[in-house]
Amino acid sequence: MNAITQVMTLPDGREISLETGKLAKQADGSIVLKMGNTMLLATVVAEQEAGEDVDFLPLMVDYREKFSAVGRFPGGFLKRENRPSDGEVLISRLVDRALRPLFPDDFHASTIVTISLISAEENVATDSLACLAASAAIMVSDIPFKEATSEVRVARVNGAWRINPNLDELANADIDLMVAGTMDSVVMVEGEMLEVSEAEMLEGIKEAHKAIQDQCKMQNDLASKVSKAQTKREYNHEKSDEDLLKKIHDFAYDRCYAIAKKGMADKYQRSADFKAVKDDFIATLEEDFVKSNGFLLKQYFSKVQKEAVRDVVLNDKIRLDGRKTNEIRPIWSEIDYLPGSHGSAVFTRGETQSLVSVTLGSKMDEQRVDRALITESEKFILHYNFPSFSTGEARPNRGPGRREIGHGNLAMRALKPMIPTGTENPYTIRVVSDILESNGSSSMASVCGGSLALMDAGVKLKKAVSGIAMGLISGTDGKYAVLSDILGDEDHLGDMDFKVTGTKDGITACQMDIKISGLSFEVLEEALNQAKEGRMHILGEMNKTISAPAENYKPNAPRIIQLTIPKEMIGAVIGPGGKIIQAIQEETGTTIVLEEVDNMGVIDIVSTDQDGSDAAVARIKAITAVPEVGETYKGKVKSIVAFGAFVEVLPGQDGLLHISEIAHKRVNNVEDELKEGQEIEVKLVAIDPKTKKLKLSRKALLPKPEPQD
Repeated sequence: MNAITQVMTLPDGREISLETGKLAKQADGSIVLKMGNTMLLATVVAEQEAGEDVDFLPLMVDYREKFSAVGRFPGGFLKRENRPSDGEVLISRLVDRALRPLFPDDFHASTIVTISLISAEENVATDSLACLAASAAIMVSDIPFKEATSEVRVARVNGAWRINPNLDELANADIDLMVAGTMDSVVMVEGEMLEVSEAEMLEGIKEAHKAIQDQCKMQNDLASKVSKAQTKREYNHEKSDEDLLKKIHDFAYDRCYAIAKKGMADKYQRSADFKAVKDDFIATLEEDFVKSNGFLLKQYFSKVQKEAVRDVVLNDKIRLDGRKTNEIRPIWSEIDYLPGSHGSAVFTRGETQSLVSVTLGSKMDEQRVDRALITESEKFILHYNFPSFSTGEARPNRGPGRREIGHGNLAMRALKPMIPTGTENPYTIRVVSDILESNGSSSMASVCGGSLALMDAGVKLKKAVSGIAMGLISGTDGKYAVLSDILGDEDHLGDMDFKVTGTKDGITACQMDIKISGLSFEVLEEALNQAKEGRMHILGEMNKTISAPAENYKPNAPRIIQLTIPKEMIGAVIGPGGKIIQAIQEETGTTIVLEEVDNMGVIDIVSTDQDGSDAAVARIKAITAVPEVGETYKGKVKSIVAFGAFVEVLPGQDGLLHISEIAHKRVNNVEDELKEGQEIEVKLVAIDPKTKKLKLSRKALLPKPEPQD
């Protein structure tokens, strides 16, 4: 066993170590990352050959958390780890987006990166360590890789920047960014913020890049000690025919350039025109040649088309649909479209359309999150659906994939800072964005549509939120163009996909993927400022539809009345075996949720019927009311004894009406004056300080008889 270890120290003194050569030695590369008691095992395996006619990298990144890492049993019946949670999928995507651009463009062998949390320390966030472990595993292997990369979390906590802060510190952060990069450039950014400026966000990215450079150097130093990593494997995963490429370029470039320069808004017509050029070229070839070289023809024509479209943007500043580089597609929106929902909106921008619904529920509807390190409940949920018909494709819908989970998470993070908390919002809120048409920026349409639908539902959104997707096309001669509100084709053909969301006062979330190396901070700053202009324009269009939350909830939305009671009264409301609270729910047609918060009982009464809610409130207030000396109560005689009667003045609270306090006259037999079940008015005259027993008087409320002569 020849274990090799490399150690580095974070700015706050914590140490991170990378070890190879000890575990999982049959993988092409393996790393054990350790920080404190947290340990990640990262492995990578790549096939030697690529599949036939594969022109992309089949990369799978799989991050998994072992519950044994924290000494816990998995929830559920099977008691074993099952399909990945949404949280694990999101971390897998973060790592994938950092690694993918750094494999050689012509490397197409199936590659699987597995990252396992094998030991965990409470309060330590592992998502900020996963990419470092994965990249290091590739660096110590013989798999071709351009250069080391890493991810760090940078958060501004109480005004100070923190690299890879602990989980509890994030509660005080107004900027929470995950940044990936290499020694020279940033390749990925994702995070959420509390309405910060573009300059503040850029400052955070720069702080993160300093830490990334240290982690990349650490990987390079480790790889230099591993003999296997010194010689990367040879491969040839692409067929090539330079003569065929030149023929296609000579035939198709100018014609594709002319089509792109027309600036047609209809993507189907554009596709048909480009296809016609391809078909015309194929018509010049022998049938046998076409059959044997179909894959190359498709690949080379796409390459020439991409070159022509990019050159039109760089040279003529004309985009595929005819817009200027900073121009936003036409927008229209509508609210209250779905009468059965508690709120709804349709948001359409160009050929991208989102139908958004809002459902309001009680605490019982909260989303339970059960991961190795995180166990919590979510009160705000956003689901994003991308059916195949939205792009005119005939594919079965098999449930949400990784992309849908990622897009939904981004939209959720964009809107969440504007959702009221505490008593201002007693609801669990579920937003669903169904993409009905798609041609770029569907996640940003979900943000805009979600903001409109929430306001339509009457949720007291602090401010409206809009989102925009920015693109970049760069040339080898230093030319570049930053594109606002990119199309699907511009995302595919471009060098950057940068989504920015925010209010009129600042950024709330972002997600950036870079496909090229060497993006300067100056270009990034320009993209952020251009994105702000676009967001403001979109907000203006949204405000034409609805500019403030509706004053009232929809008639079919549940009303939640929240009461707070002393902790010691919780048992009285619940009753033995839940008997009392169940009876109240059944008799009033309400749903009642009771929990202890900060040594108080918090009760949510949920109902769509106002009378039922009022009745439930009255019942609970009666149960939890505290008797006050001097107050008059309408009580019921519960039992009669020789020395008086016991009268229930409040639910479950009886007091003694002594025989001497029944009337002004002398009473010899209580039953001559009172009957069991009779309702009478009594006054609480005293509470015994030791026994807390109630002393009642009826005669104190009766007029005194006139004195007799």
